[in-house]
Amino acid sequence: MPDQSWIAVDAMGGDEGLAVMLAGVARARRRHEGMRFLLVGDESAIAEGLKEHPNLRQASEIVHAADQIGSSEKPSQAIRRARTTSMGVAIDLVKQGRAGAAVSAGNTGALMAMAKLALRTLPGIDRPALAAPLPTLGDNDVIMLDLGANTECDARNLVQFAVMGAAYARTILDLESPRVALLNIGSEDQKGTDEIRDAAAILRGANHLPLTFTGFVEGDRLARGHHDVIVCDGFAGNIALKTAEGTARFVGDLLKRAFRSSARSKIGFLISRPATELLRDHLDPNNHNGAVFLGLGGIVVKSHGGANELGVATAIGNAAKMVRADLTRRIADDLGNFEKAA
Repeated sequence: MPDQSWIAVDAMGGDEGLAVMLAGVARARRRHEGMRFLLVGDESAIAEGLKEHPNLRQASEIVHAADQIGSSEKPSQAIRRARTTSMGVAIDLVKQGRAGAAVSAGNTGALMAMAKLALRTLPGIDRPALAAPLPTLGDNDVIMLDLGANTECDARNLVQFAVMGAAYARTILDLESPRVALLNIGSEDQKGTDEIRDAAAILRGANHLPLTFTGFVEGDRLARGHHDVIVCDGFAGNIALKTAEGTARFVGDLLKRAFRSSARSKIGFLISRPATELLRDHLDPNNHNGAVFLGLGGIVVKSHGGANELGVATAIGNAAKMVRADLTRRIADDLGNFEKAA
């Protein structure tokens, strides 16, 4: 049983460097007083950085790792160096039971490969999936998976993703029976590939699971807030995610250009500033940061490489919540119940 009070953090991962990672961990510590951290990376550099965060220094231990994974390094190369890298050591701390979860902002492909090799998939899971929360117009975020770990999926994979995603939504969003939908090119029953239609047929009959299957959802309805979990293969999911992120940046840039276009527009900006700041905060990816590899024998969270202090703290907070809720056991139990009924 992993120690639920400790989170292993790859302090050397991420585009913004060690200073931002430590600031994010310190912020998470202020939010959650009971959390403790294993900070993995260059011992001397981390010790120097901790001088800026006395509250964090009292709640953390440094685990030295001489190397780090490059942003462009191939997963096959990274695996060979796992034992000496900050990313690999952080994952191994979860495997050893010294930490309840590992958090890294490093190379996604390397993190996935290392986590799968070290922690293995849960019994009955064919493939792990990458899941993350996305903002909506509803009362809560929507969980979407897979976001790129599996480019091709059959009906069984999609059903397993639905089970895992629902368990994740119950944990992060505090929902009893999350509304689950399959991403498709139309809402009609006859639309989509054989795999999607077969998965839908299975989920419609899964009344014993703690989820509510709501059918198909099209891409233009992802953020309406009508669903809690949206399931798709990694190819479609990654495209949908990048399109949503690009659209959010486009809207933000368009608003900036419009407000700067004339003196009247600048006055309008001052009047509407509270509303525009609310919009900015709602769309800020740092408020929704932290993708998790579901289906593994341990919790590994991927923070966005460009996340700021707030984003790192958000990812760590989500990781801690998953550990406290024993998400890995929840997924195993739900899948076991599904297999028995099937």
